[in-house]
Amino acid sequence: MTDKSLKISFTVRDLPQEERPRERLQRLGAESLSVQELLAVVLGRGIASESVVVTAQRLLDQFKTLRGIAEASVEELRQVRGVGPAKACQIRAAFELGNRWSAKPENDQSPAAVSSPEDVYNELKARARGKKKEYFWAVLLDTRNKIIKSIEISIGSLDTSIVHPRELFKEAISASASSIIVAHNHPSGNPQASQDDIKLTRRLKECGDIIGIEIVDHVILGEGRFLSMKREGLF
Repeated sequence: MTDKSLKISFTVRDLPQEERPRERLQRLGAESLSVQELLAVVLGRGIASESVVVTAQRLLDQFKTLRGIAEASVEELRQVRGVGPAKACQIRAAFELGNRWSAKPENDQSPAAVSSPEDVYNELKARARGKKKEYFWAVLLDTRNKIIKSIEISIGSLDTSIVHPRELFKEAISASASSIIVAHNHPSGNPQASQDDIKLTRRLKECGDIIGIEIVDHVILGEGRFLSMKREGLF
């Protein structure tokens, strides 16, 4: 029997029960498991005659790091042998839950008040983490600068976010927002404002002035840092 056939016939049931990832998690806690074992628990089961641990290792081999897996799209994850549509969605959902948990404490039931660009950055940084395209968000505020909600308005290409004022102000009017802070990410990690960013912001501000909903700021999120266009005097 060759090494290849031995590998193919190996399943998680061939492991002693106490060494299986799910049982180890129950017995020792999630913090005791390796990244490969945690991925195996998320995936649930492998494919015919192959352990889920092997599939988990394939993910690490393909994307190199845990961050690489977190940034992969459903379509990219599906290219890995043993990861179909359902497992790809499970992986994306697991990372998104982690992002949302880290974004805002769940015991904070009252709407957050925005007093600085740092507040906007803290509100959105988890959503921007690892994004390979530009995402455009609106933070809708009431008359006391408390967040009504923060929503995704559009998704651009690798380096372009296309936003039409109609899409932005439709959401603001629907939520009875008094003012808006817009924000988007730069996948390059550099939050420096481009000429297109400046033109877009001025256009949105002009529309807001006509409608009566102020554009308070435009915050650009980079890798571990941000830029406030209002603070920089860019509009």
